[in-house]
Amino acid sequence: MRTMLTVSRTRGSGTRVLLFTLECALGIVAAIMVSAFTYWSPWLLPVSLLLYLLIVVPTALLYGFWQAVIVSLSAVVMHALITVRQPKFSLAADPVNTVTLLAFIGVALTVSRLSARVTGNAREAESWGGQMHDLYEFTRRTLQMNLHVEPGPQLAELVHEIFALEAVAVFDADLHDVYTAGFWNVDPQEMAQNVYYFETSDDDADTGIGKRVVRLGTVPVGSLVVRGETSPLTNNAIASLIAITFDRYRAFANESRIETERRTEQLRATVLDSLAHEYKTPLTAIRAASTGLAEMGHLSAGQADLVSLIDEQTALLSELTTRLLTTSRLDAGEVTIHATEVAVASLIEEVVATLKDRLASMKLSIEMEDEEIVINGDRQLLVMLLTQYVDNACKYSIFGTTITIRARRENAEIIFSVHSFGPEIPMADRERIFDRYYRSATYSNRAPGTGIGLSVAKRVALIHGGYVWVTSEEVEGTTFFAAIPAPAQKKGTR
Repeated sequence: MRTMLTVSRTRGSGTRVLLFTLECALGIVAAIMVSAFTYWSPWLLPVSLLLYLLIVVPTALLYGFWQAVIVSLSAVVMHALITVRQPKFSLAADPVNTVTLLAFIGVALTVSRLSARVTGNAREAESWGGQMHDLYEFTRRTLQMNLHVEPGPQLAELVHEIFALEAVAVFDADLHDVYTAGFWNVDPQEMAQNVYYFETSDDDADTGIGKRVVRLGTVPVGSLVVRGETSPLTNNAIASLIAITFDRYRAFANESRIETERRTEQLRATVLDSLAHEYKTPLTAIRAASTGLAEMGHLSAGQADLVSLIDEQTALLSELTTRLLTTSRLDAGEVTIHATEVAVASLIEEVVATLKDRLASMKLSIEMEDEEIVINGDRQLLVMLLTQYVDNACKYSIFGTTITIRARRENAEIIFSVHSFGPEIPMADRERIFDRYYRSATYSNRAPGTGIGLSVAKRVALIHGGYVWVTSEEVEGTTFFAAIPAPAQKKGTR
Protein backbone atom coordinates (compact mmCIF):
# COMPACT_ATOMS: atom_id res chain seq x y z
CA MET A 1 0.00 0.00 0.00
CA ARG A 2 2.89 2.33 0.75
CA THR A 3 4.33 1.68 -2.75
CA MET A 4 0.98 2.50 -4.36
CA LEU A 5 0.73 5.66 -2.27
CA THR A 6 4.25 6.72 -3.36
CA VAL A 7 3.46 6.10 -7.03
CA SER A 8 0.23 8.08 -6.70
CA ARG A 9 2.04 11.02 -5.10
CA THR A 10 4.75 10.94 -7.84
CA ARG A 11 2.14 10.97 -10.57
CA GLY A 12 0.32 13.84 -8.87
CA SER A 13 3.54 15.86 -8.59
CA GLY A 14 4.39 15.26 -12.24
CA THR A 15 0.95 16.35 -13.35
CA ARG A 16 1.23 19.58 -11.37
CA VAL A 17 4.66 20.37 -12.94
CA LEU A 18 3.31 19.72 -16.42
CA LEU A 19 0.28 21.91 -15.78
CA PHE A 20 2.50 24.70 -14.38
CA THR A 21 4.73 24.54 -17.46
CA LEU A 22 1.74 24.65 -19.80
CA GLU A 23 0.25 27.69 -18.01
CA CYS A 24 3.58 29.56 -18.20
CA ALA A 25 3.99 28.59 -21.86
CA LEU A 26 0.61 30.05 -22.76
CA GLY A 27 1.57 33.40 -21.21
CA ILE A 28 5.04 33.39 -22.83
CA VAL A 29 3.56 32.61 -26.25
CA ALA A 30 1.16 35.53 -25.83
CA ALA A 31 4.08 37.83 -24.88
CA ILE A 32 6.06 36.65 -27.94
CA MET A 33 3.08 37.37 -30.17
CA VAL A 34 2.77 40.91 -28.77
CA SER A 35 6.53 41.44 -29.27
CA ALA A 36 6.29 40.22 -32.85
CA PHE A 37 3.40 42.53 -33.64
CA THR A 38 5.30 45.43 -32.04
CA TYR A 39 8.48 44.60 -33.99
CA TRP A 40 6.70 44.56 -37.34
CA SER A 41 4.35 47.44 -36.45
CA PRO A 42 6.42 50.16 -34.71
CA TRP A 43 3.31 52.26 -34.12
CA LEU A 44 2.34 49.69 -31.37
CA LEU A 45 5.51 50.43 -29.40
CA PRO A 46 3.96 53.19 -27.18
CA VAL A 47 1.24 50.82 -25.99
CA SER A 48 3.29 47.62 -25.91
CA LEU A 49 3.76 47.71 -22.12
CA LEU A 50 -0.01 47.97 -21.70
CA LEU A 51 -0.45 44.97 -23.95
CA TYR A 52 2.06 42.99 -21.90
CA LEU A 53 0.17 44.03 -18.76
CA LEU A 54 -3.06 42.70 -20.28
CA ILE A 55 -1.29 39.33 -20.52
CA VAL A 56 0.20 39.43 -17.00
CA VAL A 57 -3.11 40.31 -15.29
CA PRO A 58 -5.17 37.39 -16.72
CA THR A 59 -2.27 35.03 -16.01
CA ALA A 60 -2.16 36.10 -12.36
CA LEU A 61 -5.93 35.99 -12.16
CA LEU A 62 -6.36 32.54 -13.72
CA TYR A 63 -3.20 30.65 -12.80
CA GLY A 64 -1.36 32.33 -9.94
CA PHE A 65 1.51 34.54 -8.84
CA TRP A 66 4.55 32.49 -9.97
CA GLN A 67 3.14 31.88 -13.43
CA ALA A 68 2.56 35.66 -13.73
CA VAL A 69 6.15 36.38 -12.56
CA ILE A 70 7.62 34.14 -15.26
CA VAL A 71 5.35 35.69 -17.92
CA SER A 72 6.31 39.19 -16.64
CA LEU A 73 10.03 38.37 -16.93
CA SER A 74 9.47 37.04 -20.45
CA ALA A 75 7.51 40.17 -21.46
CA VAL A 76 10.22 42.50 -20.13
CA VAL A 77 12.92 40.53 -21.96
CA MET A 78 10.93 40.63 -25.21
CA HIS A 79 10.25 44.35 -24.84
CA ALA A 80 13.91 45.09 -24.18
CA LEU A 81 14.97 43.05 -27.23
CA ILE A 82 12.70 44.93 -29.64
CA THR A 83 13.58 48.34 -28.22
CA VAL A 84 17.34 47.96 -27.68
CA ARG A 85 18.04 45.57 -30.61
CA GLN A 86 21.48 44.59 -29.45
CA PRO A 87 22.90 41.07 -29.45
CA LYS A 88 24.19 41.21 -25.89
CA PHE A 89 21.15 41.78 -23.76
CA SER A 90 21.09 42.83 -20.10
CA LEU A 91 18.22 44.02 -17.96
CA ALA A 92 20.56 46.50 -16.29
CA ALA A 93 21.25 48.15 -19.65
CA ASP A 94 18.16 50.22 -19.19
CA PRO A 95 16.75 51.00 -15.70
CA VAL A 96 13.31 51.28 -17.32
CA ASN A 97 13.33 47.51 -17.86
CA THR A 98 13.92 46.85 -14.17
CA VAL A 99 11.17 49.24 -13.13
CA THR A 100 8.83 47.67 -15.68
CA LEU A 101 9.58 44.17 -14.36
CA LEU A 102 9.01 45.22 -10.78
CA ALA A 103 5.74 46.91 -11.77
CA PHE A 104 4.59 43.76 -13.54
CA ILE A 105 5.52 41.64 -10.55
CA GLY A 106 3.65 44.01 -8.21
CA VAL A 107 0.56 43.86 -10.39
CA ALA A 108 0.84 40.06 -10.56
CA LEU A 109 1.15 39.82 -6.78
CA THR A 110 -1.83 42.08 -6.14
CA VAL A 111 -4.07 40.43 -8.70
CA SER A 112 -3.13 36.88 -7.61
CA ARG A 113 -3.82 37.72 -3.94
CA LEU A 114 -7.16 39.29 -4.76
CA SER A 115 -8.03 36.32 -6.96
CA ALA A 116 -7.03 33.85 -4.23
CA ARG A 117 -9.11 35.74 -1.68
CA VAL A 118 -12.17 35.90 -3.92
CA THR A 119 -11.80 32.23 -4.80
CA GLY A 120 -11.39 31.31 -1.13
CA ASN A 121 -14.46 33.30 -0.16
CA ALA A 122 -16.43 31.69 -2.95
CA ARG A 123 -15.35 28.21 -1.87
CA GLU A 124 -16.13 29.01 1.75
CA ALA A 125 -19.55 30.33 0.79
CA GLU A 126 -20.17 27.26 -1.34
CA SER A 127 -19.02 25.00 1.50
CA TRP A 128 -21.18 26.82 4.04
CA GLY A 129 -24.12 26.68 1.65
CA GLY A 130 -23.61 22.93 1.37
CA GLN A 131 -23.42 22.59 5.14
CA MET A 132 -26.58 24.65 5.54
CA HIS A 133 -28.30 22.35 3.07
CA ASP A 134 -27.07 19.34 5.03
CA LEU A 135 -28.28 20.86 8.30
CA TYR A 136 -31.67 21.56 6.76
CA GLU A 137 -31.88 17.97 5.53
CA PHE A 138 -30.81 16.65 8.94
CA THR A 139 -33.45 18.80 10.66
CA ARG A 140 -36.13 17.60 8.24
CA ARG A 141 -35.18 13.96 8.71
CA THR A 142 -35.10 14.20 12.51
CA LEU A 143 -38.61 15.67 12.51
CA GLN A 144 -39.76 12.61 10.56
CA MET A 145 -38.06 10.12 12.88
CA ASN A 146 -40.00 7.28 14.48
CA LEU A 147 -40.15 8.30 18.15
CA HIS A 148 -41.64 4.96 19.20
CA VAL A 149 -38.08 3.57 19.30
CA GLU A 150 -34.82 4.86 20.75
CA PRO A 151 -33.51 7.82 18.71
CA GLY A 152 -29.79 7.12 19.21
CA PRO A 153 -29.25 4.58 16.39
CA GLN A 154 -31.30 6.65 13.94
CA LEU A 155 -29.40 9.85 14.79
CA ALA A 156 -25.98 8.20 14.37
CA GLU A 157 -26.94 6.84 10.94
CA LEU A 158 -28.44 10.15 9.81
CA VAL A 159 -25.37 12.19 10.78
CA HIS A 160 -23.08 9.66 9.09
CA GLU A 161 -25.17 9.60 5.90
CA ILE A 162 -26.12 13.26 5.46
CA PHE A 163 -22.77 14.87 6.37
CA ALA A 164 -20.70 12.12 4.63
CA LEU A 165 -18.53 11.55 7.71
CA GLU A 166 -16.10 8.70 8.28
CA ALA A 167 -17.49 7.75 11.69
CA VAL A 168 -20.08 8.95 14.22
CA ALA A 169 -20.81 8.11 17.87
CA VAL A 170 -23.84 9.37 19.84
CA PHE A 171 -24.13 8.83 23.61
CA ASP A 172 -27.56 8.95 25.27
CA ALA A 173 -26.96 9.60 28.97
CA ASP A 174 -30.56 8.81 29.95
CA LEU A 175 -30.43 5.30 28.43
CA HIS A 176 -26.66 5.05 29.12
CA ASP A 177 -25.89 3.65 25.68
CA VAL A 178 -23.55 4.60 22.82
CA TYR A 179 -24.71 4.30 19.19
CA THR A 180 -22.16 4.27 16.37
CA ALA A 181 -22.07 4.47 12.57
CA GLY A 182 -19.12 4.18 10.18
CA PHE A 183 -15.69 2.74 10.92
CA TRP A 184 -13.86 3.53 14.16
CA ASN A 185 -10.22 2.51 14.69
CA VAL A 186 -10.50 3.40 18.41
CA ASP A 187 -13.10 2.56 21.06
CA PRO A 188 -15.90 5.09 20.47
CA GLN A 189 -17.90 4.10 23.57
CA GLU A 190 -15.24 5.15 26.06
CA MET A 191 -14.48 8.29 24.06
CA ALA A 192 -18.15 9.36 23.87
CA GLN A 193 -18.73 8.70 27.57
CA ASN A 194 -15.61 10.64 28.55
CA VAL A 195 -16.82 13.62 26.50
CA TYR A 196 -20.07 13.57 28.50
CA TYR A 197 -18.61 12.97 31.95
CA PHE A 198 -15.67 15.39 31.60
CA GLU A 199 -17.61 17.86 29.41
CA THR A 200 -14.80 18.22 26.84
CA SER A 201 -15.89 19.88 23.60
CA ASP A 202 -13.12 20.46 21.04
CA ASP A 203 -12.01 19.89 17.44
CA ASP A 204 -8.71 18.15 16.61
CA ALA A 205 -7.47 19.19 13.17
CA ASP A 206 -4.79 16.44 13.09
CA THR A 207 -7.18 13.51 13.64
CA GLY A 208 -10.28 15.19 12.20
CA ILE A 209 -12.25 14.29 15.33
CA GLY A 210 -14.84 16.71 16.72
CA LYS A 211 -16.29 16.28 20.22
CA ARG A 212 -19.40 17.97 21.57
CA VAL A 213 -21.39 17.71 24.80
CA VAL A 214 -25.07 17.45 23.90
CA ARG A 215 -26.92 19.90 26.16
CA LEU A 216 -30.57 20.66 26.68
CA GLY A 217 -30.34 24.24 27.91
CA THR A 218 -27.49 23.97 30.41
CA VAL A 219 -28.10 20.32 31.35
CA PRO A 220 -25.86 17.69 29.65
CA VAL A 221 -27.98 14.87 28.19
CA GLY A 222 -25.37 13.09 26.06
CA SER A 223 -22.42 13.58 23.74
CA LEU A 224 -21.45 13.54 20.04
CA VAL A 225 -18.14 12.42 18.51
CA VAL A 226 -17.54 12.69 14.75
CA ARG A 227 -14.58 12.01 12.47
CA GLY A 228 -14.50 13.70 9.08
CA GLU A 229 -14.60 17.09 7.39
CA THR A 230 -16.97 19.36 9.30
CA SER A 231 -16.71 22.85 10.72
CA PRO A 232 -16.99 23.65 14.45
CA LEU A 233 -20.23 25.55 13.80
CA THR A 234 -21.72 22.53 12.03
CA ASN A 235 -20.74 20.26 14.94
CA ASN A 236 -22.44 22.68 17.35
CA ALA A 237 -25.59 22.69 15.24
CA ILE A 238 -25.67 18.87 15.00
CA ALA A 239 -25.28 18.56 18.79
CA SER A 240 -28.14 21.03 19.35
CA LEU A 241 -30.44 19.15 16.96
CA ILE A 242 -29.59 15.86 18.71
CA ALA A 243 -30.48 17.44 22.08
CA ILE A 244 -33.83 18.61 20.70
CA THR A 245 -34.53 15.12 19.34
CA PHE A 246 -33.70 13.54 22.71
CA ASP A 247 -36.12 15.97 24.37
CA ARG A 248 -38.87 15.22 21.83
CA TYR A 249 -38.40 11.48 22.37
CA ARG A 250 -38.70 11.81 26.15
CA ALA A 251 -41.73 14.09 25.86
CA PHE A 252 -43.38 11.65 23.46
CA ALA A 253 -42.57 8.71 25.74
CA ASN A 254 -44.03 10.54 28.77
CA GLU A 255 -47.13 11.51 26.81
CA SER A 256 -47.60 7.92 25.64
CA ARG A 257 -47.10 6.60 29.17
CA ILE A 258 -49.61 9.09 30.62
CA GLU A 259 -52.15 8.22 27.94
CA THR A 260 -51.65 4.51 28.58
CA GLU A 261 -52.07 5.01 32.31
CA ARG A 262 -55.20 7.09 31.72
CA ARG A 263 -56.74 4.41 29.55
CA THR A 264 -55.74 1.69 32.00
CA GLU A 265 -57.25 3.66 34.87
CA GLN A 266 -60.40 4.30 32.87
CA LEU A 267 -60.73 0.59 32.07
CA ARG A 268 -60.06 -0.34 35.68
CA ALA A 269 -62.70 2.10 36.94
CA THR A 270 -65.22 0.73 34.43
CA VAL A 271 -64.53 -2.85 35.48
CA LEU A 272 -64.74 -1.98 39.18
CA ASP A 273 -67.98 -0.10 38.66
CA SER A 274 -69.44 -3.09 36.83
CA LEU A 275 -68.25 -5.55 39.46
CA ALA A 276 -69.56 -3.37 42.29
CA HIS A 277 -73.00 -3.27 40.70
CA GLU A 278 -72.92 -7.04 40.19
CA TYR A 279 -71.93 -7.61 43.84
CA LYS A 280 -74.83 -5.57 45.16
CA THR A 281 -77.50 -8.13 44.18
CA PRO A 282 -75.98 -11.24 45.83
CA LEU A 283 -74.96 -9.22 48.91
CA THR A 284 -78.53 -8.01 49.35
CA ALA A 285 -79.79 -11.60 49.02
CA ILE A 286 -77.25 -12.91 51.56
CA ARG A 287 -78.10 -10.19 54.03
CA ALA A 288 -81.85 -10.80 53.64
CA ALA A 289 -81.33 -14.53 54.17
CA SER A 290 -79.22 -14.04 57.30
CA THR A 291 -81.74 -11.55 58.68
CA GLY A 292 -84.53 -14.07 58.00
CA LEU A 293 -82.64 -16.83 59.80
CA ALA A 294 -82.14 -14.60 62.83
CA GLU A 295 -85.84 -13.71 62.95
CA MET A 296 -86.95 -17.34 62.70
CA GLY A 297 -85.49 -18.04 66.10
CA HIS A 298 -84.87 -21.50 67.60
CA LEU A 299 -81.18 -21.17 66.69
CA SER A 300 -78.49 -22.70 68.81
CA ALA A 301 -75.72 -20.53 70.20
CA GLY A 302 -73.31 -21.68 67.50
CA GLN A 303 -75.84 -21.06 64.73
CA ALA A 304 -76.59 -17.59 66.07
CA ASP A 305 -72.85 -16.77 66.05
CA LEU A 306 -72.55 -17.92 62.44
CA VAL A 307 -75.55 -15.79 61.39
CA SER A 308 -74.03 -12.82 63.21
CA LEU A 309 -70.71 -13.40 61.42
CA ILE A 310 -72.52 -13.52 58.06
CA ASP A 311 -74.24 -10.23 58.85
CA GLU A 312 -70.97 -8.60 59.88
CA GLN A 313 -69.00 -9.71 56.82
CA THR A 314 -71.89 -8.88 54.49
CA ALA A 315 -72.00 -5.37 55.91
CA LEU A 316 -68.23 -5.09 55.38
CA LEU A 317 -68.53 -6.24 51.76
CA SER A 318 -71.44 -3.87 51.20
CA GLU A 319 -69.38 -0.96 52.55
CA LEU A 320 -66.42 -1.88 50.33
CA THR A 321 -68.70 -2.13 47.29
CA THR A 322 -70.14 1.29 48.07
CA ARG A 323 -66.62 2.71 48.25
CA LEU A 324 -65.77 1.23 44.85
CA LEU A 325 -68.91 2.68 43.30
CA THR A 326 -68.32 6.09 44.84
CA THR A 327 -64.67 6.11 43.79
CA SER A 328 -65.42 5.26 40.16
CA ARG A 329 -68.16 7.91 40.05
CA LEU A 330 -65.91 10.51 41.65
CA ASP A 331 -63.16 9.84 39.08
CA ALA A 332 -65.65 9.92 36.22
CA GLY A 333 -67.16 13.19 37.47
CA GLU A 334 -70.60 11.61 37.73
CA VAL A 335 -71.21 12.62 41.34
CA THR A 336 -73.43 15.68 41.81
CA ILE A 337 -72.78 17.68 44.96
CA HIS A 338 -75.87 18.48 47.00
CA ALA A 339 -74.38 21.32 48.98
CA THR A 340 -76.10 22.42 52.19
CA GLU A 341 -74.99 24.08 55.40
CA VAL A 342 -73.74 21.28 57.63
CA ALA A 343 -72.94 21.66 61.32
CA VAL A 344 -69.42 20.35 61.81
CA ALA A 345 -70.19 19.06 65.34
CA SER A 346 -73.07 16.88 64.12
CA LEU A 347 -70.92 15.71 61.21
CA ILE A 348 -68.24 14.43 63.58
CA GLU A 349 -70.87 12.82 65.84
CA GLU A 350 -72.28 10.89 62.87
CA VAL A 351 -68.83 9.62 61.90
CA VAL A 352 -68.06 8.53 65.47
CA ALA A 353 -71.44 6.75 65.75
CA THR A 354 -70.78 4.88 62.50
CA LEU A 355 -67.38 3.66 63.75
CA LYS A 356 -68.24 3.11 67.40
CA ASP A 357 -67.32 -0.59 67.24
CA ARG A 358 -63.93 0.22 65.68
CA LEU A 359 -63.29 2.94 68.27
CA ALA A 360 -64.23 0.76 71.24
CA SER A 361 -60.64 -0.31 71.85
CA MET A 362 -59.24 3.21 71.44
CA LYS A 363 -59.40 6.45 73.38
CA LEU A 364 -61.20 9.22 71.52
CA SER A 365 -60.78 12.97 71.83
CA ILE A 366 -62.80 15.57 69.90
CA GLU A 367 -61.48 19.14 69.89
CA MET A 368 -63.38 22.08 68.40
CA GLU A 369 -62.63 25.75 68.94
CA ASP A 370 -66.22 26.67 68.13
CA GLU A 371 -69.19 24.32 68.46
CA GLU A 372 -71.16 26.49 66.00
CA ILE A 373 -68.85 25.99 63.01
CA VAL A 374 -70.77 25.19 59.84
CA ILE A 375 -69.54 24.08 56.43
CA ASN A 376 -71.17 24.33 53.04
CA GLY A 377 -70.92 20.96 51.27
CA ASP A 378 -72.39 17.55 50.55
CA ARG A 379 -73.01 15.96 53.94
CA GLN A 380 -72.82 12.38 52.66
CA LEU A 381 -69.48 12.95 50.93
CA LEU A 382 -68.01 14.82 53.90
CA VAL A 383 -69.06 12.00 56.22
CA MET A 384 -67.27 9.62 53.84
CA LEU A 385 -64.09 11.73 53.98
CA LEU A 386 -63.93 11.84 57.77
CA THR A 387 -64.93 8.18 58.02
CA GLN A 388 -61.93 7.23 55.85
CA TYR A 389 -59.60 9.26 58.06
CA VAL A 390 -60.92 7.86 61.36
CA ASP A 391 -61.14 4.29 60.01
CA ASN A 392 -57.53 4.59 58.78
CA ALA A 393 -56.45 5.78 62.25
CA CYS A 394 -58.23 2.81 63.88
CA LYS A 395 -56.41 0.37 61.60
CA TYR A 396 -52.90 1.59 62.21
CA SER A 397 -52.93 3.16 65.69
CA ILE A 398 -51.11 1.56 68.58
CA PHE A 399 -53.65 -0.28 70.72
CA GLY A 400 -55.03 1.82 73.56
CA THR A 401 -53.65 5.16 72.33
CA THR A 402 -55.76 8.25 71.69
CA ILE A 403 -57.29 9.23 68.39
CA THR A 404 -57.93 12.96 68.22
CA ILE A 405 -60.46 14.52 65.84
CA ARG A 406 -60.13 18.28 65.42
CA ALA A 407 -62.02 20.92 63.46
CA ARG A 408 -61.18 24.60 63.32
CA ARG A 409 -61.80 27.57 61.12
CA GLU A 410 -58.68 29.16 59.65
CA ASN A 411 -59.09 32.15 57.37
CA ALA A 412 -61.55 31.03 54.67
CA GLU A 413 -61.22 27.29 55.31
CA ILE A 414 -62.43 24.63 57.71
CA ILE A 415 -59.50 22.41 58.66
CA PHE A 416 -60.35 18.83 59.68
CA SER A 417 -57.61 16.69 61.17
CA VAL A 418 -57.38 13.17 62.62
CA HIS A 419 -54.32 12.46 64.78
CA SER A 420 -53.13 9.04 65.93
CA PHE A 421 -50.01 7.27 67.18
CA GLY A 422 -48.65 4.57 64.90
CA PRO A 423 -45.82 3.82 62.48
CA GLU A 424 -44.25 6.83 60.79
CA ILE A 425 -45.13 7.35 57.13
CA PRO A 426 -41.91 7.78 55.08
CA MET A 427 -41.50 11.14 53.38
CA ALA A 428 -41.49 9.51 49.93
CA ASP A 429 -44.96 8.02 50.57
CA ARG A 430 -46.74 11.12 51.89
CA GLU A 431 -47.86 12.27 48.44
CA ARG A 432 -48.52 8.87 46.89
CA ILE A 433 -50.47 7.54 49.86
CA PHE A 434 -53.50 9.43 48.54
CA ASP A 435 -53.27 7.68 45.14
CA ARG A 436 -55.73 4.91 44.49
CA TYR A 437 -54.47 1.37 45.27
CA TYR A 438 -51.16 2.65 46.62
CA ARG A 439 -50.14 1.33 50.02
CA SER A 440 -47.03 2.36 51.89
CA ALA A 441 -44.55 -0.43 52.57
CA THR A 442 -44.67 0.62 56.25
CA TYR A 443 -48.41 -0.12 56.41
CA SER A 444 -48.89 -2.99 53.97
CA ASN A 445 -48.20 -5.80 56.42
CA ARG A 446 -49.71 -4.12 59.48
CA ALA A 447 -53.41 -4.22 58.56
CA PRO A 448 -55.53 -5.38 55.61
CA GLY A 449 -56.64 -2.77 53.12
CA THR A 450 -57.32 -2.00 49.48
CA GLY A 451 -55.63 1.39 49.09
CA ILE A 452 -58.96 2.97 48.13
CA GLY A 453 -60.05 4.88 51.25
CA LEU A 454 -57.56 7.75 51.21
CA SER A 455 -57.99 8.25 47.47
CA VAL A 456 -61.75 8.68 48.10
CA ALA A 457 -61.00 11.26 50.80
CA LYS A 458 -58.74 13.18 48.40
CA ARG A 459 -61.36 13.16 45.63
CA VAL A 460 -64.07 14.40 48.02
CA ALA A 461 -61.85 17.29 49.14
CA LEU A 462 -60.99 18.20 45.53
CA ILE A 463 -64.64 18.16 44.48
CA HIS A 464 -65.38 20.65 47.28
CA GLY A 465 -62.49 22.85 46.12
CA GLY A 466 -60.22 21.75 48.97
CA TYR A 467 -57.07 19.67 49.41
CA VAL A 468 -55.52 17.06 51.70
CA TRP A 469 -52.12 16.36 53.22
CA VAL A 470 -50.44 14.35 55.98
CA THR A 471 -47.70 14.91 58.55
CA SER A 472 -45.96 12.06 60.31
CA GLU A 473 -43.22 11.76 62.94
CA GLU A 474 -42.21 8.80 65.04
CA VAL A 475 -42.69 10.63 68.37
CA GLU A 476 -45.41 13.18 67.51
CA GLY A 477 -47.56 10.69 65.61
CA THR A 478 -49.42 10.94 62.29
CA THR A 479 -52.05 13.55 61.38
CA PHE A 480 -54.23 13.53 58.27
CA PHE A 481 -55.62 16.93 57.24
CA ALA A 482 -58.42 18.07 54.93
CA ALA A 483 -59.03 21.73 54.13
CA ILE A 484 -62.49 22.62 52.81
CA PRO A 485 -63.51 26.18 51.80
CA ALA A 486 -65.75 27.70 54.49
CA PRO A 487 -68.90 29.76 53.86
CA ALA A 488 -68.60 33.50 54.48
CA GLN A 489 -69.15 34.39 58.14
CA LYS A 490 -72.29 36.29 58.93
CA LYS A 491 -71.99 39.66 60.62
CA GLY A 492 -71.97 39.37 64.36
CA THR A 493 -70.40 35.90 64.40
CA ARG A 494 -66.86 34.99 65.18
